[in-house]
Amino acid sequence: MNQKVSTVNDPELQAKVKKTTEKISENMHIIANEPSLAFYRIQEHVRKVIPLIVDRRAEVVQLQQDLQGKCYDMEYAISAVKDIEAADTSLKNVQELLKNAIFLKQQLKYVESRRPKKDTNSSVYKRFSAHITLDLPDLTDISGVVRETTNRVEHMMSQARNSNSNINNNSSGATSSTGGPAELQRSYTTLH
Repeated sequence: MNQKVSTVNDPELQAKVKKTTEKISENMHIIANEPSLAFYRIQEHVRKVIPLIVDRRAEVVQLQQDLQGKCYDMEYAISAVKDIEAADTSLKNVQELLKNAIFLKQQLKYVESRRPKKDTNSSVYKRFSAHITLDLPDLTDISGVVRETTNRVEHMMSQARNSNSNINNNSSGATSSTGGPAELQRSYTTLH
């Protein structure tokens, strides 16, 4: 069975076949390129939007850090206010002490203004020394030290007298009672 393919020379049929094949090939081309076109559109969209999204993300991170810092500040302020509320009794005590101090100062001023003025022509030394307070040490045991020092001085004076009289005896021979060396006398102001 041999069949012969017959060729038809119908121009209308050829135009329809050509048109149909073009449509099929165009559809095949669209179907084949549709995913790449979709990816191109997605890539184009991403390129436009990503920089804006990155900027927004940076702003959100900065705002989050600022908000965290403000939360810490607010917590610190709340704890400070609570501490101030707890210090209410201490502040009331300070206020009472200040009132007492002011009252006492006013009383001192009043007493000083009532006191008669003494010696308005006092020297600078007296006015200066009036403000100096001097705490002297306890001097109950000083009398023994003074006695010991007095005894040492008298002993040294007697040695000096003896050595002085020996020098005068050797140089002049004899000393007169009026012209002799002056006798060192014991002071009556020392403590016994």
